[in-house]
Amino acid sequence: MSARIPVVVLGGSGYVAGELLRLLAHHPGFVPAAVISASQSGAAVAAAFPHLRGALPGLCFRAPEDLAAAIEEAGEAVAIVSAAPHGASAPLLDAALAAARRAGVKGRAVDVSADFRFPTAEAWEAIYRQPHPRPERIEEFFCGVPELQPGANGHHAAHPGCFTTAVVLAAAPLVALGLIEPQLQVSAVTGSTGSGRTPAQTTHHPERHSNLVAYQPLVHRHEAEMRMLLARASGGGVEVQFVPHSGPFARGIHATLHARLVEPLAAPEIARRVADFYAGAPFVEVVERPPHLREVVGTNRCLLSYAARGDALAGFAVLDNLVKGAAGGAVQWMNRQWGCAETAGLEQAGLGWI
Repeated sequence: MSARIPVVVLGGSGYVAGELLRLLAHHPGFVPAAVISASQSGAAVAAAFPHLRGALPGLCFRAPEDLAAAIEEAGEAVAIVSAAPHGASAPLLDAALAAARRAGVKGRAVDVSADFRFPTAEAWEAIYRQPHPRPERIEEFFCGVPELQPGANGHHAAHPGCFTTAVVLAAAPLVALGLIEPQLQVSAVTGSTGSGRTPAQTTHHPERHSNLVAYQPLVHRHEAEMRMLLARASGGGVEVQFVPHSGPFARGIHATLHARLVEPLAAPEIARRVADFYAGAPFVEVVERPPHLREVVGTNRCLLSYAARGDALAGFAVLDNLVKGAAGGAVQWMNRQWGCAETAGLEQAGLGWI
């Protein structure tokens, strides 16, 4: 790209937005131009995210009332990314896209919230128990994991949830290749950053430290996303029974899935077929032993591994919920939308010790 595309970040004071700004600070194709936050308007971005001090000098949060002006200031083109909560994201994206259209600015959006993940307002409303805030925009968005959807598809992008990303990356090759029966049992553990920045009892450090607890078993909202995306991969219905857990760490997801093989296969053969399925996907790797969470924290990578005995299969996936599960996935979609290399801005090494 000959010039860096300005990026406007919506819902800019949360953990996902902070991670997005970290990734964009040195991206060769994008530059953070405005960060919209109702709660932090006027404050320096580095005040909310001290770890970004020096990376984004002079950048301050702007109020939602400044959104149209921020879009107009972008010039000929603007990338719009929303990390706002569900229910709040759709109105902000609608306002940003409308402002871009009025100003004659080419705008492409990525939503990291849940507002545009489902193809109908009815499907969304059945899960979130409230009217969809902008149903007229739904058909403009496409929800998917980048590795399973070639190209930008001509739509704005909706990145699926972090749990969904981990489980779908592990299971999609199995159902697409017809290796397993279309029934999955999934148990996954997430870090406390997955609950957002606003403190709650379940994210309070004394409650979470040295503890492990299941929550929303078999009713978590990401379960419907998993079914939808795996049905797309398989061409038919896939039953998913999902039990999430809160883990005593800040970032990352470790997912374990169980399924029945259509016919017995050795684990190395399953791994070979999955690796072939992801040939050309730079951020997904199949490894021999069950992967360690620390191997991916801070990166946009997802590690997969499989074990088998007779017709029983266990699969494992690890990823960073803030990167591959949210901000990094968003940057992948942005790279697609604007013609950047798939790996641009996403080749950071892991943190190693956290």
